Amino acid sequence: MLWGVLAALLANVAYSAGFVLEKRALTGLPALSSGRPLRAVRLLLGSPLWIGGSCALALGFAAQLAVYRTLPIAAAQGLFVSGMVLLLLLSSVVLGERTSARERRSIAGILCALLMVVASLQGAADPISRSAPTGTLLAVCLPSLAAGLLLYGAAERRAGRGQRPTGVGYGSAVGLLYGVSSLAIKGVSGLLTTHSVGGAALDLLASPYPYLLLFTGATGLVLSQTALQRCRASLIVPVCTTVTSVFTVACGTFAFGEPLPADPVRLALRLGGTALAVAVLLTLPREDTPQTSQHPLASKDLNRKDVRHEA
Repeated sequence: MLWGVLAALLANVAYSAGFVLEKRALTGLPALSSGRPLRAVRLLLGSPLWIGGSCALALGFAAQLAVYRTLPIAAAQGLFVSGMVLLLLLSSVVLGERTSARERRSIAGILCALLMVVASLQGAADPISRSAPTGTLLAVCLPSLAAGLLLYGAAERRAGRGQRPTGVGYGSAVGLLYGVSSLAIKGVSGLLTTHSVGGAALDLLASPYPYLLLFTGATGLVLSQTALQRCRASLIVPVCTTVTSVFTVACGTFAFGEPLPADPVRLALRLGGTALAVAVLLTLPREDTPQTSQHPLASKDLNRKDVRHEA
């Protein structure tokens, strides 16, 4: 249990640092477009700072594999959302994104949620599932992927009409993709073994997990970076994390068949901590204001539209 908690905290640090580095790199790149994925990938790979952020995210991915091998899905997600505390701090210090009093109060709330989830753990007594039935998994994941792509398309059409970018549309869409990715990571972690590497590789290739990871990784790369360039990291990442967490806990617990704690006190701490973290994140502002940092090209476009409107 202790190693799982430590791995979750390491994943939080790696993910928060990675997102902040990527956001810093994106502010210096030309405007990305989800409709031109090859151009977007070429621009991203040409930025050393962005590559550094991606390496940090890769470290977070490795730590997440360890977490899912040692902790139940619901407990893991309760720990992962605590990473938003560090993200808010880093986005303020490194990116200069102003943090409101409401966002600062959310830090205390998420820390409280973190303590509740940790207190609900009971070491080896918590059952941990290693795989999910393929039919059940696909029945959950495929409609979610379609919904995420439709939501992202709606956000793109809104931006195409000249309206200011909003984190809730982009964040919800990417959050669904990352929720599916999280379930795939959980499945991969259950199949990894050092006893029979060849057998584990064959089992992995015969499962839907690597193919879900490949799709969500390639699609999420372009969509998330385009969204992150247009919105504040301290706005879009919490929204994305909220959707990912709710989806993973609700659908993952069902798909992988992991029971919640039978003890009423531990059950209340587990559910209460996760619910508190999600509730705190949902209270964060959902839209950027003209004063918040945006991509310079987007700001210039908005200013030109305002001038034409006044004329």
